Formats: sequence, structure tokens, C-alpha cells
Amino acid sequence: MGCESSQYNRGMSGTSSIDVLLATLNATELGSLDAIAEKMQQVQAQLEERGEAGLAAAATSAVAALRRGDVTEWKRGRAFLQSKIGHLR
Repeated sequence: MGCESSQYNRGMSGTSSIDVLLATLNATELGSLDAIAEKMQQVQAQLEERGEAGLAAAATSAVAALRRGDVTEWKRGRAFLQSKIGHLR
């Protein structure tokens, strides 16, 4: 029975970390450009820790779009990440 509890907790931990990623992405709606970029870099780092190199690269691209002032591409990148991270559940 202890083993089942351990397995259950690992699953919840994964789901919880995905919820944190999504909450961080949602928090990029408001703030200074530097603060928004920092939040996206946090998402990038967490994706790298999870072994999601492709999604981490997408986060890097979104930050680059933000820094060059391409708001349309920034929004597209953020929406892409929100969608893909949501499917990790």
C-alpha cells in the first residue's frame, strides 16, 4: 500500500509542476517587458529540467520575439506553449 501512495504522489507532483508552468505562463499577461521575459525564462528552465527540450526552445523563441518587439509572434509562442504544456498532463 505504501508503494501505491508513492506512485500516486509522483503523479500529483508532475501534474502540480505542469499547473505551476501554466500559471507562470498566464502571469505573463501583465508586467514590464523584463518581468514578462523573466517569467518566460523560468518556464524555459523548468521545461529543460523536465527534459522537454523542444518546448524549452519554443520558450526561448518567444522571449526573443518579445525582446525584438514582435508582439504577434510573442502571443503565438505563448499560446503554443500553453497548449502543449496542457497536454503534458
